[in-house]
This record gives sequence, structure tokens and C-alpha cells, in this order.
Amino acid sequence: MSKEKPELSDAMPAKMSRKTPEKNPIKGTKFTIAISSAKGGVGKSTFATNLALALKNRGCKVGILDADIYGPSIPKMLGINEKPKSDGQKLEPVIKYDIQCMSIGFLTDEQTPMIWRGPMVTSAIKTFTQKVNWKNLDFIIVDMPPGTGDTQLTFSQDIKIDGAIIVSTPQEVALLDVIRGIKMFDKLGVKILGLVDNMSFFIGEDAKKYKIFGEGGVKKTAEKFQKEFLGEVPISPEVGKFGDEGKPIVESDIDHEISKIYLNFADKIKSTYL
Repeated sequence: MSKEKPELSDAMPAKMSRKTPEKNPIKGTKFTIAISSAKGGVGKSTFATNLALALKNRGCKVGILDADIYGPSIPKMLGINEKPKSDGQKLEPVIKYDIQCMSIGFLTDEQTPMIWRGPMVTSAIKTFTQKVNWKNLDFIIVDMPPGTGDTQLTFSQDIKIDGAIIVSTPQEVALLDVIRGIKMFDKLGVKILGLVDNMSFFIGEDAKKYKIFGEGGVKKTAEKFQKEFLGEVPISPEVGKFGDEGKPIVESDIDHEISKIYLNFADKIKSTYL
């Protein structure tokens, strides 16, 4: 007569649990700040580059990691056309505007599509976090891809993220993804520093504000989920112009009204961590 198989509850005591593996901080950095949107096309990469430059302006040592493997924007926005050097073991970050930078876009042709499955994306992210010679950074700003997939999970579960900023426009369709992003970070135990209302309005020639994407949706979402509302960033033609030229507005015109908004964000982050 064969012995009956034990029930799961008998085979493994209820109190027994696997030890949660420690997250690996990115060597050479103090704090990792993720810039997320969960929705594409809301200006996340523009926000990430200008925030990095604003932190640099405030005396911080800053790096920026372009984690959007399928659609890297940092090379264009920072005007970088060179490939990173390597000693065969580690990659050296490309330095631009006194910021250490890394992107898959440095290693491929600008028009080459990344037709990769999830494990390859995860491998690339781990290379950029573990095999890049980041040097003495106060902050590394991570430009996250849209969505709530492999990259977000890798950073949240395997790499130490100190805080996330969620960028959105006020449109309802964008806010649906923001809610998914909030719930994802909350579930994974990542601190959300706050929400930003990007492209919130533009000022016409008549000096009036035009809120073409709606009004107040990001702030209401922040309040609903008990997150801090960090503020608004209006639309300005100069932002797109300077970004296309590879010299973002904070670097091109530090006295511009939008540059001052980014400097305010930088002051909040610096005072929180340093």
C-alpha cells in the first residue's frame, strides 16, 4: 500500500517563509530616483533630463540612466552621439553637461528597433546598473519606460529605488495609467515622492492660461491616493526646441520660468535626501 502524499500544509509549516533577497544598490551612487509615467507621450524623458540638470545646478553629482530599452530618448535630448568606452569588464558612462549618462541608444544605431523579449531587456537593465562604472553620484535619475512590465519589476524587486516621481498630463486616459503606476509602486514597496502635472497649460498671446488637456486631474489623483502633488510644468515651445537641439532648457536658459520650476523640484529632492 503506497504512502499518501502529505498535504502542502503538512509538508511546509505555516510559519516558514523564504528570506527576501536584499536589493542591490547601484554601485557608485547614493540615491536612485525613478521617473515614471506608466503612460507614453507625457514628457517623462524631458522631465528626467531637466531634473538631472537642475540637481547638477544645485551642486549635486548626478547620473542619468535611460531605462527605456525600446524607445531611448536621452541620446537625442542630450545631444550624445558617441559610444561608451569599455575595459572589457565595465562600461564607462558618457559625460555630458557634467552628468554621467548611459543608454542603450549609445550602443545601437538611432533607427535600429530593439526587437527583444523580456529576459533580454532585464539583462540589459542589470548590465547598466551593475556593469557601468558610475562614479561618486549623489543621485542617479532613471528614465523609466511606459507601462508596468519587466523593467519596472527589475528595478523595484532587484535594485534599490529610493523614490519615484510619477509624471502625467491631466487627461483621463493618462490618469488611468497613473493609477496603475501608483498601485504598482505601492505593491512593490517603492516610495512615491509625488506626482507632477506636465504640459498642464500654455499661456497665449493674450496672457491667458489655456488648459488644453484638462484641469486638476493629476492633483485630484494625488489627493485620492494620499500622495504629494509636486506641482505643474506648463507647455513652452522653448522646451521642445532646446530638447531637439540636445541642450535641455535648464542647461540652455537657467533663468527661464520653466527652469525655475525644475530647480524647485531639485531643491525638494536635495533637501529630502542630502
